[in-house]
This record gives sequence, C-alpha cells and structure tokens, in this order.
Amino acid sequence: MMHLTVLANGLCVASRRMPSVETVAVGLYADAGSRHEPARVNGVAHLFEHMLFKGAGGRSAREISEAIEDVGGDLNAATDREGTSFTASLLAEHLPLGIELLSDMVLHPHFDSTELEREKEVVLQELAEARDTPSDIIFDELWAAAFPDQPIGRSVLGDEASIAAITADDLHQWRGGLYRSGSLYLVAAGKVDHDTLVRLAEKHFAGLPEGVIDAAEPARFAGGRRTGRTRADQAHLASAYAGPAQTDPDYYAARLFADLVGGGASSRLFQAVREDRGMAYSVWASLHPYRDTGIFHVYAATARREAAAAAALIEEVVAEAVEGATPRELERARMQAKAGLLMSLESSWGQAAYVARQLSVHGRLVEPAEVVRDLERVTLDQVRAAGARMLAGPRASATIGLPAVRAA
Repeated sequence: MMHLTVLANGLCVASRRMPSVETVAVGLYADAGSRHEPARVNGVAHLFEHMLFKGAGGRSAREISEAIEDVGGDLNAATDREGTSFTASLLAEHLPLGIELLSDMVLHPHFDSTELEREKEVVLQELAEARDTPSDIIFDELWAAAFPDQPIGRSVLGDEASIAAITADDLHQWRGGLYRSGSLYLVAAGKVDHDTLVRLAEKHFAGLPEGVIDAAEPARFAGGRRTGRTRADQAHLASAYAGPAQTDPDYYAARLFADLVGGGASSRLFQAVREDRGMAYSVWASLHPYRDTGIFHVYAATARREAAAAAALIEEVVAEAVEGATPRELERARMQAKAGLLMSLESSWGQAAYVARQLSVHGRLVEPAEVVRDLERVTLDQVRAAGARMLAGPRASATIGLPAVRAA
C-alpha cells in the first residue's frame, strides 16, 4: 500500500513498503525541468543537477561520494523537460544518511565558481557526445521542429552559448524560484516505515522555500522540418504528431495505438520495415506524454540508399493502422502495457519513480490497479479514433544523414 503525508510546509512525502527487500530507494523529485528555463540560460536545470554533486552542506564532491559509498549506497540524478530527480539507494538502515545528503544538496549547495567553470566543461563534453550520437541528437531536432521557439522544444542540455552564460547567481535563482515545497515530492520505496520517513523529512526539509512554482509556458505543437548534419553512416529519420497529455481522456487509447504501431518486435513497423524488407535495424514508435500535451513519434535508422523507400513505407504503415488495427493487435499491446507497468514495479526504483510521477501528474496516489483498469477499458474504436486524431494534425520531421529526404 502507498502512504502519503503532506508536511506543514507543503512538501509531499510518500512511501511504498516492499516487505521482501532489505534496501530502500529514496528520491526528491522536482517539477522543475528545462521547460521552465528562460532561453538565455537554456540548460540551467541540467547544470544545476550536476552542481549539487560538486559540494553541499560542508562536504566536498569527494566527501559526498565517499559518504554514500562508505555504506554501499549510490547517489544519482536526472533532468528532463518537466522535472529533475535526485535519488539514493541504500541498505534500509542507512535511510537517514540518504535523506541528509539529498537535503544538503538541495538546501545547502556550495556553487563554488571554480567548480562551476569545471563542470561547464563536463556538460560541454556531454553535449558533444550527444551530438556524435545521431540516434540521440535527432530527438532534439525533432522536438525543435515540433515546438519551435518554445522552452519545451529546446534541448535539455542547452548549447555552448547558453551554458557559458550561466552564473552562480543563476543557479541560486533557479533553486530559490523553482525548488519550492509545494512542487517537490520526497518518495521512498522498499524497506521503509512511513512514519520514520515523515520524521526525517520534517527534520531535514523544514527549510524549503514554501509555495508552488508557476506552470511552464503552454506547449503549441506547430510542426515543421529540421535537418541535422549530413555526414553520418546511416540515415536517421524521425517524425512526430501532437498527442494527448497523460490526463486527457484518450491518453491510453493513443498510447495503445502507438504501441501496436511500433512498440515491439511484433508491431506493424518492426514487421514491415525490418522483418519483411530488411530496411532498418532500429524502428519503433512511442507516445511521450507531458502535462499539457503529448507527442507521438516514430524513429528509424536505415541505409542512406534505402532512406526514401523506408520513409514512404513507414508513413504507409502508420496510416494503415488507423483503419487496419485488429482486436488481436489491441490485446497484444494492452498486455504489453500491463506487463511493462507491473514488471517495472518489482524494483524499489520503479516503485519510487511511479509514485512520484503519479503525484506530479495527478496530484494523488494512483494505485497500479487503477491504471490496469483504465487500460482494460480501452476499445478498438477508441484506439483507431485516437490514431486518426493524431495523424490528422500537423506533422514534424527531422533527419540526420540525408538532408533532401522526406522524413518518416
């Protein structure tokens, strides 16, 4: 069973006890991601995440690492467009240390100027690595085409100019403005006692600035085309359509449409493009939901000489699924979605991330059984209708390796 307590300052504290494990995963999840960034400091959310590990609460970067690893634990973090997470995994007896480190990092970061300049170089190396990986960077191009001149369309990593412009003052302003108690979630899963978790949260997070952060700029799916670098061993093709947000009534129907089109080895795209024609090693489709919108996207990597034919075949397969989706395909996609959810919840990390996501999106604890019921209610007509709505809207496309080809 999941438990939830809201502290006096507005911080949500949630837990999911897993009696069969001896460890605990605990994380502080923030509703602050790259969608909240001004263009001038694009990348500040991600750089902020890095900098919290470079010294906090009187500990140096090395001392933070040693403190967690002395007890066999691990610290990690991640930034995306709608949120940032700081997480620790430990033996259950060391939960107090994990929460102490997380609170020091968020409430008492050092933001040393020398460390900041050094970490900017690290982020630039990360950016260069991403640009050298077409299967990664093409999605930055695709999002930029789908949401031009909008925060949601910018890279989470930022670029050379915006990273260079970020100062220690920007980091302090980011923390003070975006890390507010009403938009944060402290979640633990595993061998955890909820009352103990609440007491630790009250002890360590009482100093959080109170309030709720402003909503990000609304997303407007415009569509368009972006062409990445032309020098690549393969042609990378991606296309996207506006989809529903996770709270929209047709979200699960749209997700199942995406899954039956390109969600696995039995999907229409995999069978038509890879198995029947041998045109691609990687080909898939997915629905990525946000709070106010979603994006249904398709990706394939193919030989340059096959790019035009592959793009045409992919477009045909996706379009045919609207009328041609079958009851068997729907049931297969439904079972994959249910199994994927329940398998992910077998780990403490999966449980913590699930709880945090539900709190962030729905503002309440949604039991997995409720999600399963929603999936089971979706009909074939609803799936076809959701697919038709997405494909009827504007389209975005991106290519790497073949500037002249029309993307999938």
